[in-house]
Amino acid sequence: MEEQFILRVPPSVAERIDRLLNESGSESMDLSFSDGRSGAFIIGEDHFPASLLDLPCIVESYKTYDDNVLIKTADVGQMIMVRDDGDPPPEVVEHRHGLTPPMRDARRRRFRREPDLNPELVRRVEKDLLNIMNGGTAENFDMEMGEQEEIGRKKAGPVRVEKPDVSQAGTNAAEPERSDSDESDDSM
Repeated sequence: MEEQFILRVPPSVAERIDRLLNESGSESMDLSFSDGRSGAFIIGEDHFPASLLDLPCIVESYKTYDDNVLIKTADVGQMIMVRDDGDPPPEVVEHRHGLTPPMRDARRRRFRREPDLNPELVRRVEKDLLNIMNGGTAENFDMEMGEQEEIGRKKAGPVRVEKPDVSQAGTNAAEPERSDSDESDDSM
């Protein structure tokens, strides 16, 4: 698979890139990063600040040779956002919105937040589960409701349900029950 990313540029830069790709111009494009997430996009003699951002979800990329069969080429999870000189750099490493209008503010609207769990409670439950799996019992088990139900069962004793006798239910014990498929066999 190939490595791919989304390149998002301002409209003025997009026009220059379109002209550069359509005409065999002498301008060149370059992208360089000074550290892990920030860098510069160079087109001709102009330098534009750029930032590497993570997308809120992964987007699949496809290509085709005959307009019928699509071949998956990559999973795109990052976007390089080119800004004008006066625009402030993004404060976060994850882009807030997806690529399409339905994915606007995707992280807040579409994905579940992580639950707020007490670390001590998690450790205690994990310890109890390990004890139970090793044949022991849970140490911090609240037995108020469970104890009352168990005591009630011991006093009442087991409930015995009698099954009706099949021969008394009115079936003909001399001839076995026949299905529709058995009747079709008699015609032979």
